[in-house]
Amino acid sequence: MTLQEKIIKLKKEKKAVILAHYYQNQDIQDIADYVGDSLGLSQQAVKTDADIIVFAGVHFMAETAKILNPNKIVVLPDLNAGCSLADSCPSDTFESFTKSHPNHTVITYINCSAEVKALTDIVCTSSNALKIVNSIPKNKPIIFAPDRNLGRYIMSQTGREMLLWDGSCVVHEAFSIEKLIELHKKYPNYLIIAHPESEAHILKIATYIGSTAGMINYVKKNQDKGFIVATEAGILHKMNQEVPNAELIPAPAKEDNTCACSECAFMKVNTLEKLYKCLRDENPQIHVSEEVIKKALVPIQRMLKLSAQND
Repeated sequence: MTLQEKIIKLKKEKKAVILAHYYQNQDIQDIADYVGDSLGLSQQAVKTDADIIVFAGVHFMAETAKILNPNKIVVLPDLNAGCSLADSCPSDTFESFTKSHPNHTVITYINCSAEVKALTDIVCTSSNALKIVNSIPKNKPIIFAPDRNLGRYIMSQTGREMLLWDGSCVVHEAFSIEKLIELHKKYPNYLIIAHPESEAHILKIATYIGSTAGMINYVKKNQDKGFIVATEAGILHKMNQEVPNAELIPAPAKEDNTCACSECAFMKVNTLEKLYKCLRDENPQIHVSEEVIKKALVPIQRMLKLSAQND
């Protein structure tokens, strides 16, 4: 049996589901039951009736699945699959920050630890951040954490002043504006599409700004165009599957690497072999304390409820 066949067989035996993020390796995406962005993955975690959730993503995503499914086994192929953005916001420092700014509504981007979510009024993703912020009364001051780039983008779109936590994602700050401009000169008819975690100078020249799911939908709606894609290069696999004839080029990174694009080293530590072993051994498991689950569940459920409502 191939490794893929072993995983499929084991998944059925154990009544497991495999959830994968768009930034995972291609072979993991291909064997997953669902591939999506943070919002979609959270929604799928709520819906699943599986006994075991294999989360092919990074640690904070698996934690979110555990918070939503405290009685299920949630496993992550490699516990070293962390997140630079989540790491930029330690819970103890963030707690002191929120306490020093009372009467603020605390909105945290889902890319943060369970402990930080437990200090939050409502969680958001890049798919629904604008909707979440617009749901807060205009006279209510807002703390937005941890991504300063996403926060600035939201401020530019809503006109809301927000107190921003000074965090960022190394993947989305790795794009070279100089190389991107040169690439666009070479392909002047290609549209630049970017994730809002990118720096302001990248967003300024983008035709479309949106979540990973939003970017895929945009490409699907504009199939006759070529695209320069400014987010983690793993998304190109799903884009190619959804729109096989689309002409796609990853936005160039500041530093030269294997693909001359921006890749998340944390996302790539998960492998198909590790996925098989974690499903077979039901380990490593994600554990979140009952107290943190109780507190963090509230802002996540608020987000999911608001996201389910029609605009």
